[in-house]
Amino acid sequence: MIRKGLPGLTSQFKDKLIQQALERRLRQAEQGPAATPPVHAPAGAASVPEQHYRFNLHPGYQQIRIINDGAARLGVGNPFFKLHERIAGATTRIGGQEYINYASYNYLDLSGHPEVSDAAKTAIDDYGTSVSASRLVSGERPIHRELEQEIAKSYGVDDAIVIVSGHATNVTTIGHLFGPKDLILHDELIHNSVVQGITLSGAKRLPFAHNDWAALDAILADQRHHFERVLIVLEGIYSMDGDYPDLPRFVDIKRRHKVFLMVDEAHSFGVMGSTGRGIREHFGLEGSDVDIWMGTLSKSLAGCGGYVAGETALVEHLKFLAPGFLYSVGMSPPLAAASLSALNIMQREPERVATLQERGRFFLEQAKLAGIDTGTSTGLAVIPAIVGSSIRAARLSAALFARGINVQPILYPAVPEKSARLRFFVSCQHTEAQIRQTVQALAEEIERL
Repeated sequence: MIRKGLPGLTSQFKDKLIQQALERRLRQAEQGPAATPPVHAPAGAASVPEQHYRFNLHPGYQQIRIINDGAARLGVGNPFFKLHERIAGATTRIGGQEYINYASYNYLDLSGHPEVSDAAKTAIDDYGTSVSASRLVSGERPIHRELEQEIAKSYGVDDAIVIVSGHATNVTTIGHLFGPKDLILHDELIHNSVVQGITLSGAKRLPFAHNDWAALDAILADQRHHFERVLIVLEGIYSMDGDYPDLPRFVDIKRRHKVFLMVDEAHSFGVMGSTGRGIREHFGLEGSDVDIWMGTLSKSLAGCGGYVAGETALVEHLKFLAPGFLYSVGMSPPLAAASLSALNIMQREPERVATLQERGRFFLEQAKLAGIDTGTSTGLAVIPAIVGSSIRAARLSAALFARGINVQPILYPAVPEKSARLRFFVSCQHTEAQIRQTVQALAEEIERL
């Protein structure tokens, strides 16, 4: 169950704090100058509580205020929305200072690559900064089709579709293809975009234990016959933990139970496999072994947006009827051109992928030697340092920042409170010296806290 809340407190106490804060603010409002009632007030309007029509009394905003106020009292600054002053790769500049950077998923160092930037500039000259329409009506450009064809080729499938947002890709694909008579099963650590898509679809949602194919098999044996279409959703690399599923096991399960299988490759395409073609290449699978391949363009492919790759019927269906594509403007030409160029470079220079994998393994080895809890990470680009409470993670992030290392804390409710962590994104441009320096500083600051 996905919840919002306050770090380190029971859910009952959190609710009580929020309610007390609301009541206190309401009393303050009542003691202030009386508002002049409208001449013709609608019947019953006087009984509507202020929190039902004022954003500053919205419970969600009150949660933010309580968290921020509590953090300030504990001397913890806001670790978010740091202003990067140049291309963020293995290093970055913030506030005029240079930092070793682990807060960007520019895995293959292709965002800012001269060839990628030149491709984006040429696309602006040829097509402008916007196609100014939905692709269905008049927003289609050659660069869209070139990118989609190269993505499909990478997966060994019929076709692909690119959509302007990675999050929206999952929402509109799942929300459109499935409905109230269907069942969607997903790994318990699945991304928010998948959960939002399931909610939109109206399908029944059942999570299963992380990477536990046997638990999924048991659920399907018990539930499959109650539903029409059934979908299993996994991630190629889980973005909070840096591990991956035993995909061949899940392919076998989907075939035996006659269901669909979807894999979100946001963090695995460009990272897994000898040439970066993702978890399919890692396990030596055929493109047709998975029904829906999904990924994002904002990580290894240096752009912005999402894609779905698969058989012709799937892609045509989404192009003509999925609301997130049909009613949205087509992808900006420079973004499509940048991702196409990045994909071409990735395929031409597999040494980028090999170096990324080497650096990730090195970071993981060094962290384990230092006694740092890296959870189930396999060292493929995403490596957590699990430290316990959200306050502890925020303080640790600030301590490393003071030492010239930029890494973001991941706090409750993004992860369970007891599993708050720092999340290190490794780039192929990180050096072993930078990694040694980082791990040493991390171990020292954990000991100090």
